[in-house]
Amino acid sequence: MTNRKTALITGGNKGIGFEVARNLASKDYSVWLGCRDAARGEQAASELRGMGFDAHVLVIDVNDPLSVVSAAALYGEQKSTLDVLVNNAGIIIDYDQEPSEENVDSIRAVYETNVFGPIRVTQAFVPFLRRAPAARIVMTSSSVGSNSIMSDKNHPFYAIKELGYSTSKAALNAVVIAFSKEFADTPIKVNAGDPGYTATDFNNYSGPRSVEQAATVLVKLATLDADGPNGGFFNEDGVRPW
Repeated sequence: MTNRKTALITGGNKGIGFEVARNLASKDYSVWLGCRDAARGEQAASELRGMGFDAHVLVIDVNDPLSVVSAAALYGEQKSTLDVLVNNAGIIIDYDQEPSEENVDSIRAVYETNVFGPIRVTQAFVPFLRRAPAARIVMTSSSVGSNSIMSDKNHPFYAIKELGYSTSKAALNAVVIAFSKEFADTPIKVNAGDPGYTATDFNNYSGPRSVEQAATVLVKLATLDADGPNGGFFNEDGVRPW
């Protein structure tokens, strides 16, 4: 199908990213799994193709500017537009340490992936997004990135004192606002999605939510209609506080 919409999902070869890719592929999107390891990416893409879906691998390390530029160039050799970009790749380090004990280099590494990665990927793929009829950009955020939630003494998350990951997601939310302002007068919509505490290898499968549940809000934001929101923060139940 020549008019099939396209979607790029970073961290798309496993966990929530793979489930988002599977969902979008089931909606007849041509999905591109952005991942650092070509072999793992091909294994995931092959699984999707086995389901009858159109799936491709795009080797990309969101931490490496040259890798991102190269990935955009490779994508451009096959496609001129991109309908959906889901910035899903993320890491967490030293989650159980006190803020005063967290290693600054570890925090910097988290920001490199969780904040600067989505920025550089979005910037690299903006030309393709602009050429699409109505592109959607989705950032995978978290409730721990909500300053309102984290400062609410009555919320269960108030007990969380971790510094690097939570503040990186707060920064990512601010990134969403900035990009949404840039594209406010275009058909492009930029939003943050909170998939919730999900059982993946990211947290040693300790989360109570399934990847199927987690993907719901991200897929919804990736497939918004023209009257959908721009510059918001949502989970599957609705608006989240900043």
